[in-house]
Amino acid sequence: MVAAKRKNTETEEGEIFSSCSFSSLGLHSNLCEQLEERLGFKAPTLVQAQAIPVILSGRHVLVNAATGTGKTVAYLAPVIHHLHLYQPRIQRSDGTFALVLVPTRELCLQVHEILHKLLHRFHWIVPGYVMGGENRNKEKARLRKGISILVATPGRLLDHLKNTSSFLHTNLRWIIFDEADRILELGFGKEIEEILDRLGSMQHGSATEDGVVSTKYEFQRQNLLLSATLNEKVNHLAKMSLEKPVMIGMPEKKTQSIALHEHLGSDTDDEPQPSAKTTGSFSEDYKLPAQLTQRYVKVPCNARLAVLLSILKHLFERETSEKIVLFFSTCDAVDFHYSLISEFQFRPHSGLEAELNQMFVRCKTFRLHGNMKQEDRRTAFETFKKEKSALLLSTDVCARGLDFPKVKCIIQYDSPGEATEYVHRVGRTARLGERGDSLLFLQPIEMDYLKELAKHGVSLQEYPLLKVLDSFPLFGHKHVRKFLSIDSHPWVMSLQKALEAFTEKIRRHWPKTHFALGFVHTLPIVVS
Repeated sequence: MVAAKRKNTETEEGEIFSSCSFSSLGLHSNLCEQLEERLGFKAPTLVQAQAIPVILSGRHVLVNAATGTGKTVAYLAPVIHHLHLYQPRIQRSDGTFALVLVPTRELCLQVHEILHKLLHRFHWIVPGYVMGGENRNKEKARLRKGISILVATPGRLLDHLKNTSSFLHTNLRWIIFDEADRILELGFGKEIEEILDRLGSMQHGSATEDGVVSTKYEFQRQNLLLSATLNEKVNHLAKMSLEKPVMIGMPEKKTQSIALHEHLGSDTDDEPQPSAKTTGSFSEDYKLPAQLTQRYVKVPCNARLAVLLSILKHLFERETSEKIVLFFSTCDAVDFHYSLISEFQFRPHSGLEAELNQMFVRCKTFRLHGNMKQEDRRTAFETFKKEKSALLLSTDVCARGLDFPKVKCIIQYDSPGEATEYVHRVGRTARLGERGDSLLFLQPIEMDYLKELAKHGVSLQEYPLLKVLDSFPLFGHKHVRKFLSIDSHPWVMSLQKALEAFTEKIRRHWPKTHFALGFVHTLPIVVS
C-alpha cells in the first residue's frame, strides 16, 4: 500500500513520524491547518500516514497499533474531509453520518472534545455524544435536532436505537469501533451484534424499519475497527463488520489466523481472503513507545504501602510538575488509598513534639472509577487533564484510549491480570514522542509475571528502591545499611509504624469491606 512505502524519520524522543505532510495524504488544506492549530500536529504519525489514505479511499480498515500513536485523528480526519465536501452541504436535519463506538464514558468525552476542535471551521458538521450516566431526555432532544458525527457507548446507543424514534440514521456511512478489544472485554458483544443488526453491518446506506434504503446522498458503507491488541473476540467482530479490509500494523501470525469474510454471519473457518491486504511492519511483540522507560520494584507484602508512599513522595519532591496515574484493581482500593494519601501526615525529620505534622505526599490528588457518580467522574477527568502536577488514582477505566497531557509516570500498584492490560496502562504516558516512565509493583510470588511480559518483547529494569529509601533522613541521621530486607529498612519501619497508628484512627470510619480490600495486602498486622 502507498502508506507502507512512505519514507519515515524517527524523532529524538523515539516516536516515529512520517516525513510527509497531512496535505500530501489527501486531506483538505483547512483541515490540515486545524490539525496543527487546534491539536498541535505538524506532521502525521506513522499510523496516521498509513491509515488516512486508505480510509479516504473508502476501504474497510482494521488498525492494530500502539496506544498513543494518534489513532483517533487517523479516523476522524478522513470522515470530516469527506463530509465537508458533500454537495448539497449536509444539514442537522440529515441526521447521523458517522458513528464512533467507544468503551468508556471518559473516552467518549475525549473523542468528542477532539471532534469539537477539528470542526472549528466546519460549523455545519455537528458533533455530539450519548453515553451512560447522562440525561436520556436531553440526549433525545439533541438527536431530534440532528448530530452529524455521533460518539457513543454501546449500551446507551442501543437504548436510543430501540426507543428514540427521532434518531435519524438513514444516511449513516461510517461505523467506527475505537478500542474494539476493550468494548468486547467489558461484555458489550451482544449489544454490538444487535447494533450492527439494526444498522446493517455492510449496507450501502442504512435500512429503514421496512428494509428500504433511502438517502439523498450516494455512498458506500465503510466500517473501521481499531484495536491495540488482537484476540478471538476482535476476530469475530471483524468477521461481522468488515468487508475485504486493509489491515494496518497487523502482526504476521495474526494476519494469517484471521479469516475475514465478505458476508455478514459467515461462521466458516476459511483462509484469509486474498483481497485483505496488510500495511506496516510485522511483529509478535507488544507495541510500546521506544521512549518509555519501564521498571519494576519487588516489595514484600507487608512493606508495599510504605514503599508506595515513599516513591510518591520522592517523585513529587523531585519534580515541580509531575503528573502520575496510579492503577489499582478495584474501586474499593482506589477509594481507600485516595483517602489515606489525602489525609496521612507524618513527621519524619525530628523527634520534637513542637514540630507540626505535614502531609506526607504533598500534591493534588484525584480518583476515577466506575462506581463514582457521572458528574464526579467528569469533574475528576477534566480537572486532572488541566493540572500541571497531580496524582490520579484509578481502576482500568483509565487504561484505554484516554490522553492525559503531560503524564510523566504510570505506577501499577496492583499488577494487571493479563499482560495485554499492562500495555494499555503504561500507554497513558510516553504519548506522541514524549518521554515517560512506568513502574510495576510485584510481590516475591509474582516475579514470574516478568517472564510473561518477556514473551512479548517487554523488558523491565529493576527500580533503584534502596537509593530512594536511603535519601530520606530519619531523625536527622542518614541510614546505616545493615538490614536484611526492605521491610527491615529503618525508614520503612518508621513509616510503617506511623501508618499503623494512622489507620487505627480512621479504621472505625471505613466500611469493613473497603478496609479489607484496600489494606489487607499492605498492612496485615493491622487487619486481624
